[in-house]
Amino acid sequence: MIRTTPAALAALGRLAVALGLLASAVGGVGLVGWFGRPPESPVAAARLGPQEVQPAPVQPGSIAPPVEEPLPQPTPGTDPVRQWADQVATVVDIPARALVSYVNADLAMREHQPGCRISWATLAGIGRIESDHGRFGRRLLREDARPSSPIVGVPLNGAPGIREIPDTDRGALDGDVVHDRAVGPMQFIPSTWRRWATDGNGDGIGDPQNLDDAAMAAARYLCAGNRDMTTGAGWWSGVLSYNNSVEYGQKVFALAQTYAQAGNRLR
Repeated sequence: MIRTTPAALAALGRLAVALGLLASAVGGVGLVGWFGRPPESPVAAARLGPQEVQPAPVQPGSIAPPVEEPLPQPTPGTDPVRQWADQVATVVDIPARALVSYVNADLAMREHQPGCRISWATLAGIGRIESDHGRFGRRLLREDARPSSPIVGVPLNGAPGIREIPDTDRGALDGDVVHDRAVGPMQFIPSTWRRWATDGNGDGIGDPQNLDDAAMAAARYLCAGNRDMTTGAGWWSGVLSYNNSVEYGQKVFALAQTYAQAGNRLR
Protein backbone atom coordinates (compact mmCIF):
# COMPACT_ATOMS: atom_id res chain seq x y z
CA MET A 1 0.00 0.00 0.00
CA ILE A 2 1.26 3.47 -0.82
CA ARG A 3 1.31 5.80 2.17
CA THR A 4 0.46 9.18 0.73
CA THR A 5 1.91 11.47 3.37
CA PRO A 6 2.92 14.94 2.15
CA ALA A 7 6.58 13.90 2.13
CA ALA A 8 5.79 10.76 0.18
CA LEU A 9 3.71 12.67 -2.36
CA ALA A 10 6.45 15.24 -2.83
CA ALA A 11 8.98 12.44 -3.27
CA LEU A 12 6.68 10.80 -5.79
CA GLY A 13 6.59 13.93 -7.88
CA ARG A 14 10.33 14.58 -7.63
CA LEU A 15 11.13 11.03 -8.66
CA ALA A 16 8.64 11.20 -11.50
CA VAL A 17 10.47 14.18 -12.91
CA ALA A 18 13.99 13.05 -12.08
CA LEU A 19 13.72 9.48 -13.26
CA GLY A 20 11.36 9.99 -16.19
CA LEU A 21 12.97 10.33 -19.57
CA LEU A 22 11.78 13.79 -20.51
CA ALA A 23 11.17 14.21 -24.21
CA SER A 24 9.79 17.02 -26.29
CA ALA A 25 8.56 14.78 -29.10
CA VAL A 26 5.54 12.57 -28.52
CA GLY A 27 5.46 8.99 -29.76
CA GLY A 28 2.62 6.50 -29.62
CA VAL A 29 1.84 4.68 -26.42
CA GLY A 30 -0.40 1.82 -25.62
CA LEU A 31 -0.29 -0.54 -28.35
CA VAL A 32 -0.91 -4.19 -28.90
CA GLY A 33 -0.95 -3.73 -32.66
CA TRP A 34 -1.07 -0.93 -35.24
CA PHE A 35 -3.30 -0.25 -38.19
CA GLY A 36 -1.50 0.78 -41.32
CA ARG A 37 -1.23 4.52 -40.66
CA PRO A 38 1.46 7.15 -39.97
CA PRO A 39 3.98 5.77 -37.48
CA GLU A 40 4.02 8.83 -35.25
CA SER A 41 0.46 8.18 -34.03
CA PRO A 42 -0.24 4.44 -33.77
CA VAL A 43 -3.64 2.87 -33.26
CA ALA A 44 -4.20 -0.50 -31.65
CA ALA A 45 -5.53 -3.20 -33.93
CA ALA A 46 -5.86 -5.96 -31.35
CA ARG A 47 -6.57 -4.56 -27.92
CA LEU A 48 -5.98 -6.39 -24.71
CA GLY A 49 -8.79 -4.73 -22.81
CA PRO A 50 -12.51 -5.54 -23.00
CA GLN A 51 -14.38 -3.91 -25.83
CA GLU A 52 -17.96 -3.84 -24.56
CA VAL A 53 -17.64 -0.20 -23.55
CA GLN A 54 -20.18 1.98 -25.35
CA PRO A 55 -18.61 5.07 -26.95
CA ALA A 56 -19.91 8.40 -25.70
CA PRO A 57 -21.85 10.37 -28.34
CA VAL A 58 -19.41 13.30 -28.33
CA GLN A 59 -17.41 14.82 -31.14
CA PRO A 60 -13.61 15.00 -30.97
CA GLY A 61 -12.43 18.32 -29.61
CA SER A 62 -15.86 19.36 -28.37
CA ILE A 63 -15.71 18.85 -24.59
CA ALA A 64 -13.68 17.04 -21.94
CA PRO A 65 -15.07 14.70 -19.26
CA PRO A 66 -15.80 16.23 -15.84
CA VAL A 67 -12.97 16.47 -13.32
CA GLU A 68 -13.56 15.51 -9.73
CA GLU A 69 -12.75 18.28 -7.24
CA PRO A 70 -11.33 18.14 -4.69
CA LEU A 71 -9.33 14.94 -4.57
CA PRO A 72 -8.46 13.31 -1.23
CA GLN A 73 -5.46 15.04 0.27
CA PRO A 74 -2.74 13.31 2.28
CA THR A 75 -2.57 13.95 6.02
CA PRO A 76 -0.03 12.62 8.53
CA GLY A 77 -0.82 9.17 9.88
CA THR A 78 -3.64 8.42 7.45
CA ASP A 79 -4.01 7.18 3.90
CA PRO A 80 -7.05 9.08 2.62
CA VAL A 81 -6.33 8.07 -0.97
CA ARG A 82 -6.70 4.39 -0.11
CA GLN A 83 -9.72 5.06 2.09
CA TRP A 84 -11.34 6.93 -0.80
CA ALA A 85 -10.32 4.22 -3.27
CA ASP A 86 -11.89 1.52 -1.11
CA GLN A 87 -15.13 3.50 -1.17
CA VAL A 88 -15.13 4.17 -4.90
CA ALA A 89 -14.27 0.54 -5.69
CA THR A 90 -17.63 -0.47 -4.21
CA VAL A 91 -19.52 1.41 -6.92
CA VAL A 92 -17.25 1.12 -9.98
CA ASP A 93 -15.50 -1.94 -11.36
CA ILE A 94 -11.96 -0.78 -10.62
CA PRO A 95 -9.68 -2.47 -8.08
CA ALA A 96 -8.98 -0.14 -5.17
CA ARG A 97 -5.26 -0.61 -5.71
CA ALA A 98 -5.60 0.61 -9.31
CA LEU A 99 -7.51 3.68 -8.13
CA VAL A 100 -4.61 4.48 -5.80
CA SER A 101 -2.24 4.44 -8.80
CA TYR A 102 -4.47 6.69 -10.89
CA VAL A 103 -5.14 9.18 -8.10
CA ASN A 104 -1.50 9.41 -7.02
CA ALA A 105 -0.55 10.19 -10.62
CA ASP A 106 -3.24 12.89 -10.73
CA LEU A 107 -2.04 14.42 -7.44
CA ALA A 108 1.61 14.39 -8.51
CA MET A 109 0.77 16.11 -11.80
CA ARG A 110 -1.27 18.76 -9.95
CA GLU A 111 1.88 19.61 -8.03
CA HIS A 112 4.45 19.42 -10.83
CA GLN A 113 2.46 20.31 -13.96
CA PRO A 114 -0.67 22.02 -12.64
CA GLY A 115 -1.61 23.54 -15.98
CA CYS A 116 -2.36 20.11 -17.44
CA ARG A 117 -5.06 19.12 -14.94
CA ILE A 118 -5.05 15.48 -15.96
CA SER A 119 -7.81 13.57 -14.19
CA TRP A 120 -7.47 10.20 -12.47
CA ALA A 121 -10.75 9.30 -14.21
CA THR A 122 -9.18 9.73 -17.67
CA LEU A 123 -6.22 7.57 -16.63
CA ALA A 124 -8.69 5.00 -15.32
CA GLY A 125 -10.61 5.07 -18.60
CA ILE A 126 -7.43 4.32 -20.52
CA GLY A 127 -6.40 1.65 -18.03
CA ARG A 128 -9.78 -0.04 -18.38
CA ILE A 129 -9.55 -0.30 -22.16
CA GLU A 130 -5.85 -1.21 -22.25
CA SER A 131 -5.85 -4.03 -19.67
CA ASP A 132 -8.99 -3.91 -17.51
CA HIS A 133 -6.89 -2.22 -14.82
CA GLY A 134 -4.25 -4.94 -14.88
CA ARG A 135 -6.77 -7.80 -14.81
CA PHE A 136 -6.59 -8.88 -18.45
CA GLY A 137 -6.77 -12.66 -18.90
CA ARG A 138 -8.10 -13.29 -15.37
CA ARG A 139 -5.08 -11.72 -13.77
CA LEU A 140 -5.28 -10.01 -10.42
CA LEU A 141 -3.79 -6.62 -9.64
CA ARG A 142 -1.64 -7.22 -6.58
CA GLU A 143 -1.03 -4.82 -3.70
CA ASP A 144 2.38 -3.99 -5.16
CA ALA A 145 0.49 -2.55 -8.19
CA ARG A 146 1.70 -5.30 -10.49
CA PRO A 147 -0.56 -7.80 -12.30
CA SER A 148 -0.31 -11.38 -11.05
CA SER A 149 1.60 -12.20 -14.24
CA PRO A 150 3.19 -9.80 -16.75
CA ILE A 151 0.93 -8.36 -19.45
CA VAL A 152 2.53 -8.54 -22.90
CA GLY A 153 0.74 -7.80 -26.15
CA VAL A 154 0.86 -9.49 -29.53
CA PRO A 155 3.98 -9.18 -31.69
CA LEU A 156 3.95 -6.12 -33.90
CA ASN A 157 5.01 -8.24 -36.83
CA GLY A 158 3.17 -6.84 -39.83
CA ALA A 159 0.32 -9.35 -39.69
CA PRO A 160 -2.97 -8.15 -41.27
CA GLY A 161 -4.05 -4.94 -39.57
CA ILE A 162 -0.87 -4.70 -37.49
CA ARG A 163 2.05 -2.45 -38.27
CA GLU A 164 5.49 -4.03 -38.17
CA ILE A 165 7.83 -2.69 -35.49
CA PRO A 166 11.18 -4.47 -35.27
CA ASP A 167 12.57 -5.09 -31.81
CA THR A 168 13.93 -1.97 -30.07
CA ASP A 169 14.80 -3.29 -26.61
CA ARG A 170 16.48 -6.65 -27.32
CA GLY A 171 13.51 -8.27 -25.62
CA ALA A 172 14.29 -6.67 -22.25
CA LEU A 173 10.70 -5.58 -21.59
CA ASP A 174 8.62 -7.79 -23.86
CA GLY A 175 10.70 -10.97 -24.17
CA ASP A 176 10.67 -10.70 -27.97
CA VAL A 177 14.01 -10.11 -29.73
CA VAL A 178 12.40 -9.98 -33.19
CA HIS A 179 9.47 -7.57 -32.85
CA ASP A 180 8.26 -5.13 -30.23
CA ARG A 181 5.19 -5.86 -28.12
CA ALA A 182 3.24 -3.50 -25.87
CA VAL A 183 3.75 -4.16 -22.19
CA GLY A 184 2.09 -3.58 -18.85
CA PRO A 185 -1.30 -2.36 -17.64
CA MET A 186 -1.11 0.84 -19.70
CA GLN A 187 0.34 -0.97 -22.75
CA PHE A 188 3.52 0.93 -23.54
CA ILE A 189 5.64 0.03 -26.57
CA PRO A 190 9.25 -0.46 -25.37
CA SER A 191 10.55 2.50 -27.39
CA THR A 192 7.86 4.77 -25.94
CA TRP A 193 8.55 3.52 -22.43
CA ARG A 194 12.21 4.38 -22.93
CA ARG A 195 11.15 8.00 -23.49
CA TRP A 196 8.60 8.29 -20.71
CA ALA A 197 9.75 5.73 -18.13
CA THR A 198 8.77 7.01 -14.70
CA ASP A 199 9.23 5.86 -11.12
CA GLY A 200 5.78 6.48 -9.69
CA ASN A 201 6.18 4.75 -6.33
CA GLY A 202 9.62 5.93 -5.23
CA ASP A 203 11.41 2.57 -5.38
CA GLY A 204 14.04 3.85 -7.80
CA ILE A 205 12.79 1.77 -10.75
CA GLY A 206 10.57 2.68 -13.67
CA ASP A 207 8.69 -0.54 -14.50
CA PRO A 208 5.91 -0.59 -17.13
CA GLN A 209 4.37 -3.64 -15.44
CA ASN A 210 3.88 -1.60 -12.26
CA LEU A 211 0.69 0.45 -12.45
CA ASP A 212 2.07 3.16 -10.15
CA ASP A 213 4.87 3.74 -12.65
CA ALA A 214 2.79 3.20 -15.77
CA ALA A 215 -0.05 5.52 -14.68
CA MET A 216 2.44 8.28 -13.85
CA ALA A 217 4.19 7.82 -17.20
CA ALA A 218 0.84 7.89 -19.01
CA ALA A 219 -0.13 11.09 -17.20
CA ARG A 220 3.12 12.78 -18.25
CA TYR A 221 2.66 11.54 -21.81
CA LEU A 222 -0.89 12.89 -21.99
CA CYS A 223 0.25 16.24 -20.61
CA ALA A 224 3.04 16.69 -23.16
CA GLY A 225 3.14 19.96 -25.05
CA ASN A 226 1.54 21.94 -22.21
CA ARG A 227 -1.89 20.46 -22.84
CA ASP A 228 -4.81 21.47 -20.65
CA MET A 229 -6.74 18.23 -20.27
CA THR A 230 -9.85 20.01 -18.98
CA THR A 231 -10.51 21.61 -22.38
CA GLY A 232 -12.09 19.78 -25.28
CA ALA A 233 -9.15 20.50 -27.55
CA GLY A 234 -6.54 19.50 -24.96
CA TRP A 235 -8.28 16.34 -23.78
CA TRP A 236 -8.90 14.99 -27.25
CA SER A 237 -5.41 15.87 -28.40
CA GLY A 238 -3.94 13.93 -25.49
CA VAL A 239 -6.14 10.86 -25.77
CA LEU A 240 -5.83 10.67 -29.55
CA SER A 241 -2.06 10.87 -29.20
CA TYR A 242 -2.33 7.76 -27.03
CA ASN A 243 -4.45 6.02 -29.65
CA ASN A 244 -5.52 7.88 -32.78
CA SER A 245 -8.99 6.41 -32.98
CA VAL A 246 -12.17 8.44 -32.49
CA GLU A 247 -14.01 5.39 -31.17
CA TYR A 248 -11.21 4.79 -28.67
CA GLY A 249 -11.45 8.40 -27.49
CA GLN A 250 -15.23 8.16 -27.19
CA LYS A 251 -14.90 5.01 -25.07
CA VAL A 252 -12.33 6.62 -22.80
CA PHE A 253 -14.64 9.64 -22.51
CA ALA A 254 -17.61 7.47 -21.52
CA LEU A 255 -15.57 5.65 -18.89
CA ALA A 256 -13.96 8.81 -17.51
CA GLN A 257 -17.34 10.48 -17.21
CA THR A 258 -18.80 7.47 -15.39
CA TYR A 259 -15.85 7.20 -13.01
CA ALA A 260 -15.77 10.93 -12.15
CA GLN A 261 -19.51 11.01 -11.53
CA ALA A 262 -19.27 7.97 -9.25
CA GLY A 263 -16.48 9.61 -7.27
CA ASN A 264 -18.45 12.83 -6.93
CA ARG A 265 -21.57 11.02 -5.70
CA LEU A 266 -19.57 9.58 -2.82
CA ARG A 267 -18.52 13.00 -1.54
